[in-house]
Order: sequence, then structure tokens, then C-alpha cells
Amino acid sequence: VQLVESGGGTVQAGGSLRLSCTASGRTISRRFMGWFRQTPGKEREPVGSISWNGLETYYADSVQGRFTILRDNAKETVYLHTSGLRPEDTAVYYCAADALEYGLGTEFDYWGQGTQVTVSS
Repeated sequence: VQLVESGGGTVQAGGSLRLSCTASGRTISRRFMGWFRQTPGKEREPVGSISWNGLETYYADSVQGRFTILRDNAKETVYLHTSGLRPEDTAVYYCAADALEYGLGTEFDYWGQGTQVTVSS
């Protein structure tokens, strides 16, 4: 599975961005998908995840109510809708695919290259 993120950029605090993650090589339609982020000097942290059928979503407390994960399996694409962005949301955002089809979203083996999100105050 090859993953490519897009949609990052620079936005003022309070603004919104939609990040996309498009897969190729193998279908992701049967895999849990996750979004993660990382800032220099810090460990990568989970942002949220979505089940293969889109019926389950999970979010980190820090983004709950501001970020939404959706997926379009027909387009092999997962989205991270962000709103109410804060300077502390500045990071490189990565998408990842579960190691297993119909897995539980506990082990992500396939990663994209990341897209930078910068939030100015």
C-alpha cells in the first residue's frame, strides 16, 4: 500500500484545512486508517482513526470536536477535516493504513510521507 498525503499548508489560528490521503497499490477499503502528527523533537502522536467501513471513528482528546475523519473507499481516499486550528496543531501530518485487512486499527504498517500544517497566531 502506497499512501500520499496532500492538503497541508499555512493557515491562521481559527482556520480550517482538509487533508487527503490517497492510496495506491493495494486497496485500503478493508483497512482501518489512521492520522498521526509529529513536531520536531517530539514523538509522533495519534490524531484519530476510522474503521474500514467508516462506522467507527476515534479521536485524540486534543482534537475532539475540531477534527473529523471521513473516507471514500471508492476513491481510495481518507480525509482529515480540521477546523478551529490552533498554533499547537502545527505539525507534519501522516496517514497510515492498518497492517491487516479488517484489523482493529492497533497496528499501522503503511505510512505516507506526510504533509506540513502550520498554524500562525
